Amino acid sequence: MSPLAGIRVLDLSRVLAGPWAGQLLADYGADVIKVERPGSGDDTRGWGPPWWGEAAERMSAYYLCANRGKRSIAVDIASPEGAQLVRTLAAEADVLLENYKVGQLARYGLDAASLRALNPRLVYCSITGYGQTGPEASRAGYDFAIQAAGGLMSVTGEAEGTPHTQPQKVGVAVVDLMTGVYATTAILAALQGRERTGQGCHIDTALLDVQVAMLANQASNHLVGGVVPRRMGNAHPNIVPYQVFATADGHIVLAVGNDTQFAKLCELVGQIEVSRDVRFATNAARVAHRAEVVGMVAQWMVAHSTSAWCARLDAAGVPCAPLRSIDQVFQSQQVLARGMLIKTGCGDDAAGSVPLVAAPVLFDGERAAARRGPPTLDQHGSALRQAIAERGGWPEATDDGDPTNDHSRR
Repeated sequence: MSPLAGIRVLDLSRVLAGPWAGQLLADYGADVIKVERPGSGDDTRGWGPPWWGEAAERMSAYYLCANRGKRSIAVDIASPEGAQLVRTLAAEADVLLENYKVGQLARYGLDAASLRALNPRLVYCSITGYGQTGPEASRAGYDFAIQAAGGLMSVTGEAEGTPHTQPQKVGVAVVDLMTGVYATTAILAALQGRERTGQGCHIDTALLDVQVAMLANQASNHLVGGVVPRRMGNAHPNIVPYQVFATADGHIVLAVGNDTQFAKLCELVGQIEVSRDVRFATNAARVAHRAEVVGMVAQWMVAHSTSAWCARLDAAGVPCAPLRSIDQVFQSQQVLARGMLIKTGCGDDAAGSVPLVAAPVLFDGERAAARRGPPTLDQHGSALRQAIAERGGWPEATDDGDPTNDHSRR
């Protein structure tokens, strides 16, 4: 399935948030050209080990995770020739992605105003740390720093006072990833709006804005309830019991989301009277008596293994999950059955041996997937430059990824 077939995306972004959006659009069928710095390319190409490939053609695992489905061309945008090449591509692009500092691309005539004057239908998406406006707009933004400045680390990690602990970042660059997803949804909305108006727009996406939006119920707890959320480890501020518990041989996540589920849990362990106790019968009461509830459930959970509990709880309709390491995730029958592990070609490797994580979306039962693997630096540069020179515009790509001059646009 390629719902975005015929959509042209010029990806000037690097690292994660922008490339993640570009990869999503490629998985959905868009033709994505990645513009990179000559010599070094995207910063993440050097973020290894681990590596894939040999010698000069090697690519970091980090880079591979966010650049599937793109064609790569190395361009020095600071040179007149390089800037003109980008303008030539932008003149026929539908979407442009960039994550340069505010005002930086204006030096080369590649800012939103300049390129939209050239191509009024262009959807120009800027991704920055703090946005295009405001007193901190000029600051560089990195996921880790935004997790701190945006409040996420204040609610992540063991509770204050727990020995030898401190606020924690999330184990993946979640702000970058969510910014990529928000940028993608905004781009799709802008493309839909363009169908009505004939005009593109300038999308301003900030990591800090996304982080604040991601605070979700924690932000609402503060704005509505006047409380300042704190770190609670794996516990939930609004639901009890909803956290990790030790079992006889490991750990389990117990996610009791309503009173009926709590009653089923109590019945399962032969303690139905607990669910009828006024101190524990409702979620609000359990939150008020959190320590007592957690203490009881902790005693129940250590009686059996994680797998035994999962089987019993699943049968009873009580939400739970085992704690898996990442290697165990990719051995999971459900993950494998869903086709989340794929293999693709990469660079000169056409055999499809590079393991990657698939896009988590299916259209009518068919998983969205770009045909092309992550490119080596300037892999398509010579062919693209030749096609641009001959055609004077966007170089089309055949289904096998080779640029041509006469492939008609859908």
